[in-house]
Amino acid sequence: MLFPYAPTAEPLTRLADGTVKQISPFTGTEVWTVPGRGNRPIAHAPTLVSPITAEDRSHACAFCSARYLETPPEKSRIVRTAPGAGPGGTRLGSGSSATGGTAGSGTGGAAGDAAPAFERIDALPASALFDTVAEFRRIPNLFEILSFDYWHTNHGYEVPDTARERMEAYLADPAGAAHVAAVARAKLRASGQDPAHWEAMDDAARRAYLAPFFAGGHDVIVARRHFTDAATDTSGRAGSGTLSVAEHRVYTHLAAASMHDLYQANRWVRYVAVFQNWLRPAGASFDHLHKQLVGIDERGVTSELELQKVRANPNLYNEMGVDYAAYQGLLVASNEHAVAFAGFGHRYPTLEVYSTSATPEPWLMSREEVDAVSDLIHALHAATGADVPSNEEWHHRPLGVDQPMPWHVTLKWRVSTLAGFEGGTKIYLNTIDPWVLRDRVVGRLEDLRADRLVAPMAVGEECPTTPNRLRYNPVLGR
Repeated sequence: MLFPYAPTAEPLTRLADGTVKQISPFTGTEVWTVPGRGNRPIAHAPTLVSPITAEDRSHACAFCSARYLETPPEKSRIVRTAPGAGPGGTRLGSGSSATGGTAGSGTGGAAGDAAPAFERIDALPASALFDTVAEFRRIPNLFEILSFDYWHTNHGYEVPDTARERMEAYLADPAGAAHVAAVARAKLRASGQDPAHWEAMDDAARRAYLAPFFAGGHDVIVARRHFTDAATDTSGRAGSGTLSVAEHRVYTHLAAASMHDLYQANRWVRYVAVFQNWLRPAGASFDHLHKQLVGIDERGVTSELELQKVRANPNLYNEMGVDYAAYQGLLVASNEHAVAFAGFGHRYPTLEVYSTSATPEPWLMSREEVDAVSDLIHALHAATGADVPSNEEWHHRPLGVDQPMPWHVTLKWRVSTLAGFEGGTKIYLNTIDPWVLRDRVVGRLEDLRADRLVAPMAVGEECPTTPNRLRYNPVLGR
C-alpha cells in the first residue's frame, strides 16, 4: 500500500527475502539494499600508523597552523578569546545552549566548563598571520573548480573594488608581497610550469595572476587541528565529530556567512555549493578537516530536480521527507529548530538534517536556528566516527527562486565503490538500509549524549512525530 502522499511509487519497499528497494521522491534515484552486503567493515583506519610529535600537530600538512604561508591570503579567521575579550573584529558567542559547555574530544573539555568565546578577524596582513592561532581559516582554493578566468572570460567578471583594495594593501606589506610570490611560484610549479616565470612577469601580469587569490569564487574553510588533542599517533585524525559543540557552531556560522559573501561578490553566481570531503575515499586531498564553497553559474542538477518536484507539491519536503521518515520509524534526532533522519533513495548510506526554520537562507536565520542544525550535524559526525569517509553536502534555496525550499544537509558514508552494475542499470547498491542505519546511529548517539559529548537533543523514539514540522512552506500558515 502506498504512503498517502507518494506521487508514483512507494519510496521504501521491503521484499520477502529482506531486500529493500528505495526510490528517492526528489530525484527518482533507485537504490537496492541486498541482505548480507552490509556486513563489511566501513571504517578506513590509516594503514601506516606512527607516533606523532608536538611538531607534527602543527606541521603535518599545508593546512596546519605553522604553515599559513603555504596557502593563499586568508579572507577571514576565527580565533578563540576569553569571554568578553578580544582586540577588535567581529565578536562571536558560542550560542545559548553551548553555555555550560558540552565539549568534544577536540578540546578535551568537559561538561560544566566555561563556554568559550570566539572572534572573527577579516583580511589579516601577512605580517600578522602568526600573531594569533586560527581555530578556522577561510582561504581561497589554490586550484579552483571554476577559475577566475572562467568568470572573466565567460561573464566579464572583474575584481570587485573591495577585493582590489585588499590586494593592494596586502601587496604593500613586504611580508605580503613575499607571501603571494611564494604561493604563486608554488602554483606554477604544481601546474607544470617553470616557477621562474613569475620573475619574468610585469606588474600587470602578476596582478592578473594573483586575482584569484583575492577575488576567486572557490573558498576553503580549514579547521586548526590535524590530530585530536588526545592523539598519540597518526590514527587520531581530527574530524567534525571531534570538535566541541561550540567549535562546530562557529565553523557552521562561518560557512553560512561565506556563502552569502560569495553571492554578493559576483552577480553571475546562481548557486553556492557547500560540501565537505572527509578522507581520501570521499575525495579529500588532505586528511585535515575543511569545508569547500564553490560559486557556480547554474543551479545544479540536484537543485533543478528538487525545484521541479517542489513546484508540483510545495509541501514535498514535509510529506515525502520528514513526515515519511517519521512514518517509517527513521527519525534519528531532533531539537527545537532541526530534525535528523536516516535518508532513503541515496547511493550511499545517508543521514539527513533539516532546518525547521521558516527562513530558507542559512545566513538570514537566527543564531539559535543555525546552532540547532550545527548541533545535529556535529552529533551525526561524532556518531559516524572519524575513520569513516564521508561527504557532507549542504542544500539551500538558490537565489532568484521564489519557491520556498528548506536548508538541509546530507551526510553520506562513502563505504562502497560504484561499479559496472550501477553504471549499466542505474540501480545503485547501498550496503546499509535506512532502518539499520537508524538503529546504528541512534545507539551511538545515546552513548554520546550520556557522556555529554554532544549538545542536548531528543534521540530516536524521543523525537516528536508531529506532521509538517518544517515551517518553510507559507501555505501552512506558520
